[in-house]
Amino acid sequence: MKRILFIVFICCSQFIYSQTIVTDRPDQTEASSIIPLNSLQIEAGVLFQKTEGIQQDFYPTILWRYGISEIFEFRLLTQYENNSINGASQNIGGLSDLEIGTKVQLFKKENVNTEIAFLSHLIIPTAKNELTNDQLGTINKLSVSHAISKSASIGYNVGYNYFGYGSGNLTYSAALGFSLSEKIGFYVEPYGEFVDFNKHLASFDSGFTYLVNNNLQLDVSYGVGLNYQMNYFSTGFSWNIPKKK
Repeated sequence: MKRILFIVFICCSQFIYSQTIVTDRPDQTEASSIIPLNSLQIEAGVLFQKTEGIQQDFYPTILWRYGISEIFEFRLLTQYENNSINGASQNIGGLSDLEIGTKVQLFKKENVNTEIAFLSHLIIPTAKNELTNDQLGTINKLSVSHAISKSASIGYNVGYNYFGYGSGNLTYSAALGFSLSEKIGFYVEPYGEFVDFNKHLASFDSGFTYLVNNNLQLDVSYGVGLNYQMNYFSTGFSWNIPKKK
């Protein structure tokens, strides 16, 4: 599940042609490029999700990204979560397991409309007993994007997640994004996973982004389960802090 912070408005980073900031939120499809060298990017938000009677709130989720070379970025994910079951009088809240990872730029060339990147996170069991998987896990995605026109693009991911038990989950997503103006973007996206290579959970989400300036973007998104009970609402922002000259 993709985690997500505090502002409200409008979404799919890599699809807005005039901006310089490229983000991994708010859609489920990770961008196929990395952030600029020596820049720090903060992608933060709040997400409220209900899945088959379980309410999960994440406030905030913060993805810290730092460009350590022309082809590598360092990533750190921190989030606070609160879980409750319908009818239960007790909520369980606290910091989630820590995620540390990297994204590698595999292919990117001028005048070529395809980009490819690979992302991997290590999940470290740092949360309290009620919230941790209690084992090391990993999240991995291959990300590819293609420019369709000056104002439209498609990006898609395939991945494999392992949480220390079972066979792991195969994941997929495909986001079609449009520039509605120089500041407003819109996306639609089917996504899902095959839990333990077996049970298929299919979902769909959509959202908007609003580009405040070349380094700051606001977003809002909404998703639903297609073959199971799930819905979520998320809003947040992404802020790139370039290296001081």
